[in-house]
Amino acid sequence: MWKIGLGSHSSFITLAFPIVMKYTQTTLDKLQSIPEQAGYILRYERGNFQSGYCILESKKVIVLNKFPQIEGRINTLLELIPQLAIDPLHLPEDLRKLYEAARSQAAPNPAV
Repeated sequence: MWKIGLGSHSSFITLAFPIVMKYTQTTLDKLQSIPEQAGYILRYERGNFQSGYCILESKKVIVLNKFPQIEGRINTLLELIPQLAIDPLHLPEDLRKLYEAARSQAAPNPAV
């Protein structure tokens, strides 16, 4: 889904848009801000989540597995964000670009 390569000192993610993100705390903070800006509450908890997260849609709560390190948390958020009901017009410009890039990488859902 995402191309992951190694930079000179750290790993990075290349998205469809011309955005390259490093696996850093800053990147994680930006990705966490996207659902938070849309009114979701992010919580890191212990749990046996097959996908690394659980969405309580009616309460807009997202519970993420607390055990993965930064790289795992970033990958989980990149997988999760396209599934959320987020209006990109309510996001600041920098987060909107990141949101659109993450959505463009999501696998299309077949029509039911």
